[in-house]
Amino acid sequence: MKLPSSIKNYVSIIGAVLAVFNLAAILSLLILSTFFNFGGSYIGLFIYMVLPAFMVGGLLLIPIGMRLNRKRARMADAAGQPTNWPILDFNNVATRNASIIFVFGTIFLVIISSVGSYEAFHMTESVEFCGKLCHQVMEPEYTTYQGSSHERVACVECHVGAGAGWYVKSKLSGMYQVYSVIAHKYPTPIPTPIENLRPARETCEKCHWPEKFYDRKIKVEESFLADDSNTEQIIHLQMKTSSKMTAAGLEKGIHQHINPDVRIEYKTTAKNRQVIPWVKYTNLKTGESEVYTDSENQVSQAKLDSLEIRVMDCLDCHNRPSHNYNTPQNFVDKMISSGKISKTLPGIKKVAMEVLYPEYSTKDSAFLAISEKVSAFYISNYPDLATSKKADIATAILEIQNGYAKNIFPFMKASWKSYPNNIGHMEFDGCFRCHNDRHASQSGKVISRDCNLCHNILAQGTPDSIEYSKAFEPLEFKHPVDIDDAWRTELCSSCHSQLY
Repeated sequence: MKLPSSIKNYVSIIGAVLAVFNLAAILSLLILSTFFNFGGSYIGLFIYMVLPAFMVGGLLLIPIGMRLNRKRARMADAAGQPTNWPILDFNNVATRNASIIFVFGTIFLVIISSVGSYEAFHMTESVEFCGKLCHQVMEPEYTTYQGSSHERVACVECHVGAGAGWYVKSKLSGMYQVYSVIAHKYPTPIPTPIENLRPARETCEKCHWPEKFYDRKIKVEESFLADDSNTEQIIHLQMKTSSKMTAAGLEKGIHQHINPDVRIEYKTTAKNRQVIPWVKYTNLKTGESEVYTDSENQVSQAKLDSLEIRVMDCLDCHNRPSHNYNTPQNFVDKMISSGKISKTLPGIKKVAMEVLYPEYSTKDSAFLAISEKVSAFYISNYPDLATSKKADIATAILEIQNGYAKNIFPFMKASWKSYPNNIGHMEFDGCFRCHNDRHASQSGKVISRDCNLCHNILAQGTPDSIEYSKAFEPLEFKHPVDIDDAWRTELCSSCHSQLY
């Protein structure tokens, strides 16, 4: 096929070879990926982003080489008058062939590029792209996400949401994040809350209906004491998620905080929003409002005026909806309750806590310490069981290691210690950031820490001795360990966040 003589140069030939080679590679990898599941989660990165970039670069080299070749030819032909633009003569076979190749080649590449761009868009929106591309950096978030209630919700649904504006903003932010990973500029652990995260009303509320206050729920909690017999404790809680009409009138529930007729605002002096010295409640129907200040965290008026006012939304309580780092006592309790760890192993909860709370430099050193210390505990204290229950001990060690791997990440310094969970009030202040009997208004109103505001205890005790409530009256909480009335005045987190 006759083509313009200007194409006969090394730059154009190299560009053509580069373009053809990468096109063949794209098609080959696409077939292998589609029909043979080749390449795993990273193959899309090459099919739709890396190889197309080289192919386009090769195509650009073809006209660049032709242009340079013509320029050299004009300079060599001093007698001829150079022309700035080539003359398109379709009676010339070379011009006609080149035009046909250009037109059909352009149409083909536009179609391929459109498909590639569409696939590239979906690949960059995928969970694998978000969680695996920067494997070590994103390992904590990706691992905890897989065990969350939002496991089937793509990362971008919450972190980006709908709309071109936020998509562009997220990609621009992502460019800096890529640079941070390449240049090792990222902090450990990665701080939260993310300051530029899209408002919850534009993401969470696309699925969760804020105007509908769902029925109250029964929550059954099983826990085990760190004693020789792993004493089991059971508590049944009626969670007051919604409001309820009673003989005494309207009884407000937890979700009253986001009632459309109410606005709750607050100011915080901590980046992680764990210290809240100022709260404002406004009834949007009546216009009534109250300002509450914390008597134990006094802040000057000048300081208060400088703080940002935040409107309370879902994420102020549900701040770990997809990346919850469970505390050791919680994930070990679940393992014992589900039978993954035998409750017949004396002191297993205690020794698990002793090996999980220390800081380890690497995951391997943590695994080694868990194996050695648990084995040594039973050899020293229960030598007969170390032999007769060797399989149960080995299983317990493996499960404790699995719990560590899913919740504690030494490389990124990520664990429950770095990321407080505001749901509840056991290991972190959570609800008690405001509901602590310290926030009072000038009129004398106090934000109460009464247990029955959020839940009623319907049953509590050990499996062989459970106390049940009667006539819908909640039980008074009984601490599993005798601490007198300290639980009435002290915050739960003052002990439960520092067990070891």
